[in-house]
Amino acid sequence: MILVELTKLFRRRRTWVAVGLLNLLPTIVAVLLAVTGIAPRPGQGPAFLAAVQANGSLFAIAALAVVLPLFLPVAVAVVAGESVAGEAQSGTLRYLLVRPVGRTRLLVAKLVAASAFVLVSVLTVVLVGFVVGRLALGNAPIGQAMISVSGTVLTPGQVAWRTVLAIGFVTFSMLGVAAMALFLSTVTDSPQTASLGAMALLIGSSLLLTVDAARPLQPYVPTRYWLSFVDLYREPVLLSSIDRGVGLQAIYVVVLLGAAWANFATKDVTS
Repeated sequence: MILVELTKLFRRRRTWVAVGLLNLLPTIVAVLLAVTGIAPRPGQGPAFLAAVQANGSLFAIAALAVVLPLFLPVAVAVVAGESVAGEAQSGTLRYLLVRPVGRTRLLVAKLVAASAFVLVSVLTVVLVGFVVGRLALGNAPIGQAMISVSGTVLTPGQVAWRTVLAIGFVTFSMLGVAAMALFLSTVTDSPQTASLGAMALLIGSSLLLTVDAARPLQPYVPTRYWLSFVDLYREPVLLSSIDRGVGLQAIYVVVLLGAAWANFATKDVTS
């Protein structure tokens, strides 16, 4: 069942269109930086964007910071929101359940497919960012040292394992979005409603982070620690925000997936 869902997802043209659009914005940013030579000052703009002109390889990290606040979660919400509701809208959900496929098994397969999309999207953004950065912003030796956010020097080996951790952290953060959209996908038969509902919650969460009156709520909103992967590039690494981000996303994932299972397991499927 899992293999069927993965095959179905990655054979769809819109899946690769979404991945392509995700990489379009960082590519445009890299080209603009190369043409104009104007980069944000250190501490301004997306993370690491101020340093990419000296080392184009760093654009792999900057690309994540460019797509993470909006474009990546939107893509994840669209794909995960379509998972169950899309089957209901097309009239195939009832026929899927007539076959010897349990509801829990189907929901797990949908979750695995959505998680695979998240991982592929994040890896693609990093790889395309690396290639585009080296082509457009300079192909400095990969072995060149990097200046950390704290101002100290990081060796290529240190940058490599921190980047792996950053990819894992961003991927896990997006699983919270996938769980939210998957839950809404079990509530409605409209994939557009599920996706828009997830996006509305995420936009509301981002807005709460800008309102001083909402300060007591800010540590608990799902978008609070998304950009904390930047702390991996400090020396020493600051793990406090990373740990909180992982813990918070784990709670959202467990609660929302539990709600999705409870709703889907008892839902009267008529379409």
